[in-house]
Amino acid sequence: MVEWTEEERAFIQEIFSKLKYEDVGPKSLCRALIVYPWTQRYFAHFGNLYNEDAIMGNPEVARHGAVVLHGLDAAVKNMDNIKSNYAELSELHCEKLHVDPDNFKLMADCITVVIATQMRASFTPPMQAAWYKFLSVVVSALSRQYH
Repeated sequence: MVEWTEEERAFIQEIFSKLKYEDVGPKSLCRALIVYPWTQRYFAHFGNLYNEDAIMGNPEVARHGAVVLHGLDAAVKNMDNIKSNYAELSELHCEKLHVDPDNFKLMADCITVVIATQMRASFTPPMQAAWYKFLSVVVSALSRQYH
């Protein structure tokens, strides 16, 4: 079980209170698909992902990016039980979707980049450390079924 300080909890709550899900989610997934093009194989059913413009303008990418970000709500609402909250999602990604678990870390990194660019100086090093810890726990929970 992960131990959270009150400061870490407050930082995570602050980040989520400022998130614009319909902006950050799509930008994060677009970034992942562009920077790590091999991740596109999981989204062939989204249609045209042939170049940056196609990815950035794809409504399915935007929709799923928002879904991914909203998926973090469960972790924020129950930070003391993240692993069990993501058990079904981990099983889905492992057993049915066959997603390489390394992609969870790549997506977490892309979310962090987008949040950092939006928050700028208010995304302080201590806040970033708490955010990194939070996403690391989520990534571990999503990867749990693979172990």
